[in-house]
Amino acid sequence: MFSFIVASLEIGILVLCLANAWVFALTNGRTYTKISKIPPREVALVLGTSPKMRSGLSNPYFTKRMDATALLYHHGKIKKIIVSGEKSKGYNEPEAMKNYLIYQEGVPEEIIIEDPKGFNTYKSILRCKDVYKEDNVIIVSQGFHNLRALFFARNNNMNALGFDAQDVSKPESYYRNQFREIFARMIAVAYFLLGISPD
Repeated sequence: MFSFIVASLEIGILVLCLANAWVFALTNGRTYTKISKIPPREVALVLGTSPKMRSGLSNPYFTKRMDATALLYHHGKIKKIIVSGEKSKGYNEPEAMKNYLIYQEGVPEEIIIEDPKGFNTYKSILRCKDVYKEDNVIIVSQGFHNLRALFFARNNNMNALGFDAQDVSKPESYYRNQFREIFARMIAVAYFLLGISPD
């Protein structure tokens, strides 16, 4: 019984490593941290997150994504912006993103498109292509998240790049997200191989 558990753990770790290696290989050279280096694209697809933390304070992941998006616009790297996130009763990520970009970052309202049905990363990517007919995009999120988003985009034949928003420096937040994303990438690979659309 013990040897079976050990063997199962070894197989699980191997699968985890192989899945993450595939994601890294497929997205290699397609993520950028410097505005001067990233090639221009027609559209930025900004992946949503809550504008506020549970404490009520501004969510730094949110504000850093908005900063990165505004940087792309003000440096002439994009012409349009799709802000994609969850909209439900009393909660509206796309509206919050749009308002922040307009009033805090000086981005013109007319170039911003709200996608209120980006309930997860996969849906945001798929809707960008199928609903808004855009596949020449720069995806904006933190680096740990952009790899998985690019994996989805590349497997949907999108000409996508990633622009990494500044990460949050708190160690507990950084390591939690990195650890969680390792498993999320494995699940993304499994969905792709099985032909399943993530809910």
